[in-house]
Amino acid sequence: MNPQVEAVVIVLGLVGAFLLTAFFLLPRLYAGLRGLTSWSPRFFAWLEPLLFWIDDQRRRKILSQPFPNEWLEFLRNNVPHYSLLFGKEKAKLRNAVQVFIAEKHWEGCRGLEITDEMKVTIAGQACLLTLGMRKNYFPRVKTILVYPEGFRVPKDPHGTDFLKEETMPVLGVAWHRGPVILSWEDIVNQLNTSGTAGNLVIHEFAHQLDMQGGPADGTPWLPNPKLQEKWHSIMKTEYERLVEQSKEGRPSLLDHYGSMNEVEFFAVASECFFEQPVEMKREHPELYGILRSYYRQDPAARWLQHSAS
Repeated sequence: MNPQVEAVVIVLGLVGAFLLTAFFLLPRLYAGLRGLTSWSPRFFAWLEPLLFWIDDQRRRKILSQPFPNEWLEFLRNNVPHYSLLFGKEKAKLRNAVQVFIAEKHWEGCRGLEITDEMKVTIAGQACLLTLGMRKNYFPRVKTILVYPEGFRVPKDPHGTDFLKEETMPVLGVAWHRGPVILSWEDIVNQLNTSGTAGNLVIHEFAHQLDMQGGPADGTPWLPNPKLQEKWHSIMKTEYERLVEQSKEGRPSLLDHYGSMNEVEFFAVASECFFEQPVEMKREHPELYGILRSYYRQDPAARWLQHSAS
C-alpha cells in the first residue's frame, strides 16, 4: 500500500476511534458532572456555564416552538396564579412549562391516560415555585406518575420485600432522587387536611426543592449564611407555634399537617405562601418574609394589585 494512503487510513482510523469513544463516554461524563452539581450547588456553581450548555441548546430548540393556544387555556383555567402574574412573569412561566413538560417522563397509573391538560396543570403549578429562581426545572425529577385518585405506598420506602411491606394511603409523594407521584383528583380538587385552600403539586414540589441539597430536612439550599441563620430561627419558632396549636386543637392558618415534622412544615408553609399569601403576610409576617426571600416572589402584592384593579 502506498505510504501516504496508509498514513491517511491510520489517521482516519484514529479519528473514528476517538469519535466512537467520545460518543459513548462523553454523555456519561456529562451526566456524572451534572450529578455532582446537585451534591454541592455552591461549590459547582462556577461550572454551570460549562455543564449546562447542552441543556441550554436543547431548551432553545424547545422554546423555538410556539406555546400552544390549548395549553394557554389550561394555564388560565387550572393555574389561577397565572392570571395574577405580570407580563414578563407570564412569559417566563410559559417557557418553564414548555421545558418542564419536555424534560420529564410522564406516566399514568391504574389505567389513567396522561393528557396535555394534566401535564400543563402540573407543570404550571410546579414551575410557579421556581419562577423567581434561575434555570431551576427540578433537575432531579425525571419521572412524574399520575394516579386517577389517592393511592398507597410502602411505609418504609427502603424496604426490599414489597409484597410484605405495610402500606399507607397518600395523595402525593416526592421521593428523594426519584419520581413525584400525584393524585389527579386531588390536583383538581384542592383542599388540604384542614379543608382550606391547599395545593398538592406545590406541596410535593416544595419537598423536591428541600431535597435539592440532600435528603429532606425542612431547609432547602440557601445561598448565604445570613439567610440560613434567619431561616432556622424563624422556621423553628413558627414550627413550634404550629405544634402547640395542633396539640391544643386550636385553629390556624397553616394546615396542622405541618406539625408532623420540619419537612412537612416547609411544604405546608409553601402551600400557604402561594395559596393564601395575604392572610399569611398578615398573620405570619416573619414566615412570609423569609419565604419571600427564598422564593424571590411576593404573591401577596400580586393578589392585592389584582383585587384593586
